[in-house]
Amino acid sequence: MRTELKAGALSLFESVVMGVAGSAPGYTIAVTTAVLLGVAGRLSAGALLIFAVPMLGIAVAYKSLNRRHVHAGAAYQWTTIYFGRFMGFFSGWALLVASMVFMVTGSLPLATATLDFVDPALAENVVLSAAVASVWFLAVAVVLIVGIKVTSGVQVVMTSIELIILTVILVAAFVHAAEAGPVNPFSWSGFSLSYSPGSFAASALVVVFFYWGWDVTSNLGEETVNGSENAGNGGFVSVFITIAYYVAFVFAALFLFSLKDAEGFNANIIYNIAVASGLGRAGGLFASAAVILSSIATLETTMLQFSRMLFAMGRDGAMPTAFGFVDARTQTPVRAMLVLIAVGLLLVWGSSLMPTVHQIILDSVNAVGVLVAYYYGLAGLAAGWVFRDTYRDSFLRWLGAAVFPALSGLLLIVLGIYAITTFDLVTNIVGVGGLVAGIVFFRPRPRATPLAVAS
Repeated sequence: MRTELKAGALSLFESVVMGVAGSAPGYTIAVTTAVLLGVAGRLSAGALLIFAVPMLGIAVAYKSLNRRHVHAGAAYQWTTIYFGRFMGFFSGWALLVASMVFMVTGSLPLATATLDFVDPALAENVVLSAAVASVWFLAVAVVLIVGIKVTSGVQVVMTSIELIILTVILVAAFVHAAEAGPVNPFSWSGFSLSYSPGSFAASALVVVFFYWGWDVTSNLGEETVNGSENAGNGGFVSVFITIAYYVAFVFAALFLFSLKDAEGFNANIIYNIAVASGLGRAGGLFASAAVILSSIATLETTMLQFSRMLFAMGRDGAMPTAFGFVDARTQTPVRAMLVLIAVGLLLVWGSSLMPTVHQIILDSVNAVGVLVAYYYGLAGLAAGWVFRDTYRDSFLRWLGAAVFPALSGLLLIVLGIYAITTFDLVTNIVGVGGLVAGIVFFRPRPRATPLAVAS
């Protein structure tokens, strides 16, 4: 059986698209903006810029480490090489758990946006949402199993349409705010650091969730043309694209609504922005279409990350080696995908026991933020260690390649640890409990001889 993914399947452009799709501007803005406004208030736009700085540090780390080691496991592999099997395993496990949690967080907004086309009142019916989410979940899984080229082609089309719709809504929102006057006028104080201790950490983790997903480009490095350069560059460029959209939509929400009203639009704030901008019900439905496309796209990239990570860990012997093989025809890790489908459907229906879609999203955002802060943080520290001696050649390169990523990684880890002390029991069970559960699967030595990676 084969152990190599389909080499050279993705171009640099497709890698950038994958990075944008992974961060999912439409989906993230729709369901997470209200969460951010709830914890950061009028500081939300500033939070997206301030906490983008450590995210850029991690993007630099990924870009630099990817040049040294192109691997479907990405941060898992780098952490294993430089910090040992234990730290490496839990870096990979954190991504697996975050991806599993996100299967719920990503599927349910996709279902609620779909239900908006029928009757917006149905969107808070958790059981109905779970049923619709399951249909979408299976449809996306089938596309991924067919092959990476088909997956990439679908991503390019969906993400392009999504960004066009979002841009039109943004223009309409700013024009309307200019004509009618903003509800919350622009103020430079929104970029200050006047957070309370609790809101600082909470805001940081919500922003981590906003940007999370671009690193799928590194997990697809083995399948990217000139992966040592293009995979890292694709992720790095995509971060800047998403920063622009996130900040612009937070301002649009603040210009059009009172803070209290904006915090209440937790199902699909883009829909409300489109309607308030004068685009009417038709504009709202286009907004819902953008969220559907974005939700499909980010669900797709999350599944890609999960399957590539499980495949990489299986191939290396960190997980059962049965997962380290690909289908001979499609060159996709079908066994890993089957596990993903089973676990994903179980979690989607398990979430139907919770009272509201909003509560599911809120708990998931916090839990995922902690997990991502952990494995991103380890990647930043790994880059700091690898490039620690570059000051001998260039002090500026040392600051950029070693100090910046290391400080970014350390900051994320510290924020994650602090935030744990502020979370409720459910969030900690999902986030911390999910991470600790990895001890059941960890083995100090490979389960079997690691499978060879084709050169």
